[in-house]
Amino acid sequence: MQSIWLCDIFYVMGWLAILFAKFFCKIWTFYVGYLCKYPCKAAKHDLNLISISKQASVYVAEITPKKIRGGFTAANMLVLCLGVSLMFFMGNVLTWRTMAIIGLVPCFVQSVGMFFIPESPRWLAKMGREKELENTLRRLRGKNADTFSEMAEIKDYTKTFEQLSKTSILNLFERRYAHPLTIGVGIMLLQQFGGSNGILYYASSIFEAAGCSASVGTTTMAIIQIPFTALNVLLVDKSGRRPLLMVSVAGTCFGNILVGLGFLSQGFQYSSELCAILVLSGILIYMASYSAGMNATPYILMSEIFPVNIRGSAGSLMTFANWFTAWIVSYSFNFLFDWSSPGVFFIFAAICGSTILFVAKLVPETKGRSLEEIQASMTHLLQ
Repeated sequence: MQSIWLCDIFYVMGWLAILFAKFFCKIWTFYVGYLCKYPCKAAKHDLNLISISKQASVYVAEITPKKIRGGFTAANMLVLCLGVSLMFFMGNVLTWRTMAIIGLVPCFVQSVGMFFIPESPRWLAKMGREKELENTLRRLRGKNADTFSEMAEIKDYTKTFEQLSKTSILNLFERRYAHPLTIGVGIMLLQQFGGSNGILYYASSIFEAAGCSASVGTTTMAIIQIPFTALNVLLVDKSGRRPLLMVSVAGTCFGNILVGLGFLSQGFQYSSELCAILVLSGILIYMASYSAGMNATPYILMSEIFPVNIRGSAGSLMTFANWFTAWIVSYSFNFLFDWSSPGVFFIFAAICGSTILFVAKLVPETKGRSLEEIQASMTHLLQ
């Protein structure tokens, strides 16, 4: 929880830097504000790059019973989606400075709210605080719930991993962690290289280039994300992670193909209406499909597949991979779009297609399994 508090401090610093950009060197103040919103955490033995979305997903996964863990973790992304959509709507009528002031409010609310939530049971077990572990599990599961077996499993598994290796970022590259590390890094890279942030950041430009109304397109795009993210919450513990991911990525692949065909038809001088319809339909299909699976499910998997002794370092590496790739895509998108507007979306489609194969071959099904069971099977321990 201390790490989330530290994140809140950096978020506040970031919004304040953006808010007062007018009185300083504008562009660099914006950069400082943006960077502060992806802060650093002083961990026990190393400095990890993190984000609140990663920390919240891991925390929710660690406190939730296995039968509803996926839905609760996905609910974190649903709330995030609601916030992003709300900011899209307000951005049409409010100034950027007012938006920065509004952005400060949740940071303060969360900072106060952190005083009223318990620590993660897995973290307490790792720290050897057994009495607090017992009290926390009873608080989370109910006073009359039988928490003995769950507490014993958490303690035994944590103790085993603590004996096997010390907590260090170098542990990430041990052979027994190759499978979860490949899945974690791979899914984060493919999520971004499939076009998510490129489309999200440049939606207005894409709609304008296709002859669509930018305000109508972005508003519709923001609205459609909400019900499909909610659908992810409802389905992730019923259908499982793998089927949901594959269907979601197939939809994003199809959406990218439609957008590419739309700009291709524009290049061959067909009717502008056809281009606008294909691009708008493709973007909406992409965002609906992405919201239904590929947006939240990778964070659910990330919170499930790594053992407690490397979870902090692994999560930091996953988050760094995700946001560094997001920067590459967002920075290069304009250049690629100028080079070939249909070509960039066909590239995204090809990457989405390869993601289906990646999930089918490497990603395990984690539905209905305890965190300890998942991690033991993936690291070939406790068997």
